[in-house]
Amino acid sequence: MAMWLTKQRGQQGPVFGMADKFEGLGIFIDTYKNNRPGTVFPYVSAMLGDGETSYDKDNDGKSTEIAGCSVCNSTLSHLICYKAANILCTVQVRGIRNQNFPTKLRLRYHQDRTLTLELQYQKENQWMQCFSIPAPKLPSVAYLGFSAATGELSDNHDLISVSTKNLYAASKGGPGESGRGPVSRKSRKKSGGGWGWFFFKFLMLGLVLAGGYVGFAMYRASNRGSRF
Repeated sequence: MAMWLTKQRGQQGPVFGMADKFEGLGIFIDTYKNNRPGTVFPYVSAMLGDGETSYDKDNDGKSTEIAGCSVCNSTLSHLICYKAANILCTVQVRGIRNQNFPTKLRLRYHQDRTLTLELQYQKENQWMQCFSIPAPKLPSVAYLGFSAATGELSDNHDLISVSTKNLYAASKGGPGESGRGPVSRKSRKKSGGGWGWFFFKFLMLGLVLAGGYVGFAMYRASNRGSRF
């Protein structure tokens, strides 16, 4: 299974069901080991595509990976994880697979600062950092997408929900706040006072105009009476 943040819209292809030579970010949750000695599977890896480089499919993304981590339960031996990833035994590995609660992936991106991936798969509400990349450059406008592909052996993955939100850099107001954040109570009062002052001036102008009109009408009426 793969998650994408790419400049192009999703198109079918050979990379976890997505087109190759993409421009942007690809995150791959690989549950089947092809040819990558010394790496424990299931494995999560990331690639920053430049639009020209092909994903290293034959070696499970080894040469094109910028960061990654194994997602097998640390209490089990590497041998058990390896066998379970290749469907060579019937041991149920309590890693990112076969859990009795939904496993989760959380990606945080602060533009041109950091890209961090966290996973919840060992215990519910317990997050583990998979990797953190300094100063990554992603397309300014990107499409979020998901894809999956399988060979002769298969896994079953259900995408239950996806949620996104904006993150703002820290400012003088405190962590996680910025000038583009929610309006404070003080600023709301100031804004409300501005509207009240506007309506007050508008009302005063109306009263002045109405008084002037009444005075003019009385003046005309008095002049007409004086002629006779």
